This record gives sequence, C-alpha cells and structure tokens, in this order.
Amino acid sequence: MIDLVRMRLRNQKLARSEFREPGDVVAWLGAAQAQDYPSAKWAIGMRANGITDADVERAFNEGTVLRTHFLRPTWHFVTPADIRWMLALSGPRVHAVNASYYRKFGLDSATLARSRATLERALRSGTHLTRSELASALRRAGIAAEGPRLAYLVMHAELDQVICSGARRGKQFTYALLDQRVQGVAALTRDEALAELTRRYFSSRGPATLRDYVWWSGLTVRDARAGIEMAGSAFVHHVMDGRSYWFAPSKAAVRRTTHMVVHLLPNYDEYGIAYKDRDVVPYVPRPRRIESADEFAHLLVIDGQLVGRWRRTLKTSAVVVEAQPYRPLTRPERDALDASAARYSKFMNMPVTVSLV
Repeated sequence: MIDLVRMRLRNQKLARSEFREPGDVVAWLGAAQAQDYPSAKWAIGMRANGITDADVERAFNEGTVLRTHFLRPTWHFVTPADIRWMLALSGPRVHAVNASYYRKFGLDSATLARSRATLERALRSGTHLTRSELASALRRAGIAAEGPRLAYLVMHAELDQVICSGARRGKQFTYALLDQRVQGVAALTRDEALAELTRRYFSSRGPATLRDYVWWSGLTVRDARAGIEMAGSAFVHHVMDGRSYWFAPSKAAVRRTTHMVVHLLPNYDEYGIAYKDRDVVPYVPRPRRIESADEFAHLLVIDGQLVGRWRRTLKTSAVVVEAQPYRPLTRPERDALDASAARYSKFMNMPVTVSLV
C-alpha cells in the first residue's frame, strides 16, 4: 500500500524543497496554472526556500518565468527552456478544441495570418504592449478585436509561438514576441516532448492515474498512454482500490513528521487541480451552514487533508487571512495555522493576521 497523500506532498515540494529560485520550481512542475496571478506567485513561494512575492515578480518581469496559454488550455507559468516544446506538443490539440470558437468569431486562416503579421510588427524591437494596445494595433490594421474575439486572436498567437508574456507595466500585463524572450533553446521531437511532459507530470505530481494525466495535460488518452509507455521502467506502477497509479521512484523517504503542517493553498494550486480523481485525498465534508465555493478556491489543508477554505484581503500595509475550517481546529492545528501564516508573511514581506470565520 502506498502513502499517496504524503508522496504527493513530497513530490509537489510541499513537504520539503531544495529549490531557491522561482524558475527551478516551475521547471520541476513543468507548468503551473496561473490565471490568478497573485495566487500563482504564492504557489511558487510555498515550494521554494526563502523567496518572496517580489522575487517571483522579478523573475516574471525578467523572463526567467513566462506565462502563456496551453494544456487544457488556461494560463500557465512555464520556463523559457520548456515553452517551445510544450507549445509544439500542446498547441495543435488546443487549436482543435478552440476550432468552433474560431469559426464563431470569424477567425479564418486569412484573418489569423493578418493578425499574426500585425502583432509581430507591433512588438518588433523588443516592445512590450498591453492587451488593449494590441487591440488598437489590430483595429488600425482593419481587424475587429474586442471581447472574446480579441481573446482568441491573442491565444492563437500564443499557441503558434508568436507571443508570450512580457514584463508587467505597473499592475498591467503585457505581451512580447516569443523570439525575443526565448533564444537558443534546442527543439524536441514530438515523441521526445511527449516523453518529457509525461516524466515531469508523474515525477512532480505522482502517484497519479492516466485519467489524472489526461485531465491535466489536455492530451488524448492515446497520447497520454503512449507517454507512459515511453517512460517504461522510469515509473513505478501500483494498483490501489482498483486504480492504476504511476510515479517516479525517489531516494527521498516519505517522511512522517512529528509536527502538524498546515498549507494555505492558493486558487488553482496544483495539489488540487492537477488530478481528475480528487476523492483519493481525504477531506472533511463541508457543513451545510457554509456556502459552497469553487472546488479549487483557496484550500485549507492540514497534513494533506482538505479541512476548509481561506481567503485573503490585501490592505495597504498588512494582509488579513480569514480561515473557514469545516470543523473546529485543535490547539496544535491552530498553532500550525499561525506558523503557515508566518511563512506567508515572510513571502509577502508584510504582517499577516489570521482570524477564524
């Protein structure tokens, strides 16, 4: 019998981590969901030693961590070394998923080609532009660009390896040419990319099932299964409760800590969202008196068990954390929650107060 929860905490670097740079965390995960940008920065911070929100922000602005659409698709953090082969593997699949929307918004091949050329001209010479500035450039070229139509024009350019995230301008996000953010990266064949994505997933998130991997990657079942077969003896295969799990063997022991550990997991954290079958992780049922929430929203986790939710309010000089456990917390659990809040305080570089609601 495998200790699935502790193995996942270890492999996701939530139990212990040797990483000290944001890019090292992202490279280990392969890709990390990042549409909620402030939360995604904390997801990186939890998996590294001594880094702050400002460190992640700096890595993003300098381009050692990039952000783009692929996989399911949604926003993901990815490193410059990985972005091209991941897009080459994932892009055609996402284009197929998006095809009905391209048709709905009149994005035929001619329009997309004009849009691509327009974006390349607008971002030439290292210029970083906001989405609204890209929209203005497209409209000047006679291409309607607003609402969902603009979103799919931009995503199409991302998937085709034309643009990716640029440096933030204040609180605004920008786009830049991928060729100017990423240079000198060796290409992978499709089979090499499929094998590498599979290795990253099961090494960083295992034990996990084929269904889990298909959900996370957006690949077909056939491709996901082929990736597992390519890995061969690199993975351990284990059947538990009628489900087949794969994971990469590790020299690091699955430690049973003597102290309690609380994780304030952010929105869409990989501990929750990376799996299709989520019933294998123990949880406390939500009391009827507590309103339901997005199943991926700010998870309060104790020793790997989901016990409630939390939310943060960012004030001028402090962060207020409101924890909503689904059962009363013991004194040791409350102390562990305070310890987790103290770590979050160091990451944010400002005081954090905790209250139970």
